[in-house]
Parts: sequence; C-alpha cells; structure tokens
Amino acid sequence: MRIGLSLSGPRQGETLSRALDTEVDGARLFDVVQATWNLLESSIGPRLAEARSMGLGVIVKEALANGRLTSRNDDPTFAPPRAVLEQTADRLGTTLDALALAAALALPWADVVLSGAATVEQLRSNLGALAVPWDPLADEALAQLAEPPEEYWSTRSRLPWN
Repeated sequence: MRIGLSLSGPRQGETLSRALDTEVDGARLFDVVQATWNLLESSIGPRLAEARSMGLGVIVKEALANGRLTSRNDDPTFAPPRAVLEQTADRLGTTLDALALAAALALPWADVVLSGAATVEQLRSNLGALAVPWDPLADEALAQLAEPPEEYWSTRSRLPWN
C-alpha cells in the first residue's frame, strides 16, 4: 500500500517537512505528496525537490493558481504580472494557461501536473503546455511573479470562484 498526503495553505512547506520525518516501524509513512505549486506560489519548490530526492512521488496541483494564471483573470491589480505572462507566452507562441502548466512540467521534481480543466476547450488549451519550448529566459522572466505565501493564500481565499 502506498500512502500520500495533500498539502495546501501558506505553511505547506512546514507540513511537508514534518511528513518527511514521520515514520512507522522505522519506515517513512508517506510515499507521495500532492501540493500547490505555481508561478505565484512557488515557495514549496525546494521542499518538493527534497521529497522527490527521498523517493517520494510529487504531484503538482493548482498550477493555474485557481484561474489567476489564465486569460480569464482580468483583475486590474494583476495587470503587471499578466503583462509579464503575456510577453513570455507571446515569445513562446502559447497561451497563458499552457505557459503556466509548462512551467510546472519543466520542474525536474514534478512527476504529475494536474490541469484542473473543466471543459473540453480548457483541456485542449491546457494540452498546449506539452508543446511549449521552455527555456531559461522563461524561468528568469516568470520567477519575478512569485508572491509571499501569506499574500498568495490571502488572495486565493478572496477569489469569487472559491
């Protein structure tokens, strides 16, 4: 039997650290971890890399930041990050959602990236991530989008579709 855990919230890195240390009869309890990682909330990345190096499977959820990294996010306060996303997406010839998913797929420690698509149209667009020619320039440009975890999770809790 394989046991996994799913993480969420501004302290998911702390929870994962504790989970990695949890043993039963001398064996690590958890085999797989599912956690929120996206271009806006990437703080858990180092812990997920550590988990992967210890042999755990890693599943990335919320790679689209609950829609904030898609074209449907027209919040005026998100205009500066959206401009960075659009510029990078245009350069790589893709859509915002495919770009955000491609960022997660480019992580060497991510075994599975969940899309969250709810319609055929969304799925088709999300699948474009598989063809995005990811490069170091994209990493560099998009790294600046990361928000402090507390800010990210506070914003997430106020989204109208949550």
